[in-house]
Amino acid sequence: MNWVNCISAKRTGYSYTISPTIRSDYQRDYDRLIFSSAFRRLQNKTQVFPLPGSSTFVHNRLTHSLEVASVGRSLGAAVGSSIAEGIGAKYEEACNFYHHDLKGVIGAGCLAHDVGNPAFGHSGEKAISNYFIQNACIEIGGATMRSYFSDREWADVTNFEGNANALRVLTHHFKGKMSGGLSLTYTTLASILKYPCESIAITKAKHRKKYGFFQAEKFIFNEIVSDTNMRQESDSPLSYLRHPFVYLVEAADDICYRIIDMEDAHRLKILSKAEVEHSFLSVIKEANRSDNNIPKIEKTLLQLQDDNEAIGYLRAKAINTLVNECADVYRQNADLIISGEYKSTLMDDVEYKCQSLQDIERLSVTKIYDHHSVIKVELAGYKVMSGLLDIFVPSLLSDSPSAIEKKSLTLLPLQFRVDSTNSAYDRVMGVIDFISGMTDDYAIDMYKNIMGIDIAMHSV
Repeated sequence: MNWVNCISAKRTGYSYTISPTIRSDYQRDYDRLIFSSAFRRLQNKTQVFPLPGSSTFVHNRLTHSLEVASVGRSLGAAVGSSIAEGIGAKYEEACNFYHHDLKGVIGAGCLAHDVGNPAFGHSGEKAISNYFIQNACIEIGGATMRSYFSDREWADVTNFEGNANALRVLTHHFKGKMSGGLSLTYTTLASILKYPCESIAITKAKHRKKYGFFQAEKFIFNEIVSDTNMRQESDSPLSYLRHPFVYLVEAADDICYRIIDMEDAHRLKILSKAEVEHSFLSVIKEANRSDNNIPKIEKTLLQLQDDNEAIGYLRAKAINTLVNECADVYRQNADLIISGEYKSTLMDDVEYKCQSLQDIERLSVTKIYDHHSVIKVELAGYKVMSGLLDIFVPSLLSDSPSAIEKKSLTLLPLQFRVDSTNSAYDRVMGVIDFISGMTDDYAIDMYKNIMGIDIAMHSV
């Protein structure tokens, strides 16, 4: 892999490249994501804090993704020109890409990075995984649930992963819909392969801490890594080294959740103004960048009497600082990154200089992620997701479903119905597609309706 051959304008579902018009290939990716249903549904999916009934605005998955895309574009712009200079004028097309299009690819990758996450944050992922673990031995049609799956398929469903689901949402041919999913370029898809390995390849290594594709998407995964010349690490289990653009998408996400969660916690009065102000100022000061005028920042801060405005001002300064720091780290490690030998993350390396980021992480864990409002949503979400799976999965696996089980399957929308002649894995993945795509509210309403807690009696 090199900076020239890691780019591919090929798209899923197409056997040819699209002729350029007023939009570049990568602007098309960004636009397709913005207008997609999967992206819109993020507006009602929990980021950290509970969404329903809150009188104070907090971030959801959609606003988070938009902000990550904004940061990602800045990162792409910051490093693109230096990469182009390193390539040289000999490769004009690649130089043009890094000067003009890299920021669009990273922005699109940032928009896409969370589209595979189910409702209720990470508890939704855990609920899907644990449902299969806990029901492995139940008998359906004279056989255990576990026996319906191969080892690799079982690893997929018992370690459900939002990252792998994102690739599926973006590329899968759902019944009645377009072939190739959103038909994004392989370059954009490669930028979200944070964990480019299969589920049985999970280790403690950063790029294999989780996994990036389900067995159902193995073919398209292989197409993407081949066409963008990613370096294979292992054939069995299948594992690759990261694409160089992944580090920029990952850094944009890391910057946003570390800083924005603190701002939300302040708005909800979980953290005081003094706590957040000290944390953000510490990051800015420790970076000690020449483009940060600390006396001016402190003077402006004293003039802002509105607490939310003051924290918002510092949030912007902290994010700008971290963008520039991450861009510096990327440029310094460009050779390691393109060769696949870079074993850290951009934000991990920034932490060595800005150790107050560790204090922010500790504060976030103790006061934000373990806050009772967050835990309540996690517990409720776990119950809801598990309950919905229990309604559909046994019905699908049974060779002779009961009358009520047959009725339950009619609730599956057409696009998620898989023919009974398909494997159990494919059929179950259809159910997971349906449930993981639900918004928080939709999942709650369906669960309450089916369980008889709140029966919908509206006329049709």
